[in-house]
Formats: sequence, C-alpha cells, structure tokens
Amino acid sequence: MGQSVPRIIKLKYFFEKYGFHVSSRLADSLGMRVTSVRLFFIYISFVTVGLWFGVYLTLAFWIRLKDLIRAKRTSVFDL
Repeated sequence: MGQSVPRIIKLKYFFEKYGFHVSSRLADSLGMRVTSVRLFFIYISFVTVGLWFGVYLTLAFWIRLKDLIRAKRTSVFDL
C-alpha cells in the first residue's frame, strides 16, 4: 500500500501537466482566453447530457401516447 501513493501522485501530476494543457493550447491557437475555452467545455457537456435526457423524455411520452391511442382488443377467451 505504501507504493500506491507515489503512483497516484505521479498519475495526478501527469494529468495536471498534460491534461490541462489541452485547453490552454487550444485557446492559444484560437486566440481566446483559457477560461472561455474551459467554460465552453463545461457548457457543452451539460448540453449533451440535457439533449439525451430530452430525447429520453420524448420517447417515453411517445410510447405512452401510443398505448393510449391504440385500442386494446379484448380476448376471445374472456367471457
């Protein structure tokens, strides 16, 4: 267990060094501020989650509406 702590620290350092550098390089190439690029990624992640939740609600409503419109036939054996 003593050796897992340095690996976690190395992994954290790796992601801090190379992972966060992506948004700053993108901002430099586009000529924008880094905070604007990071906010864009945050907003677009919420939009994509909300979009699929809206699709889910639409399909659930559509199936419910189909069940209400379609008349259920009574069985011949129900006398």
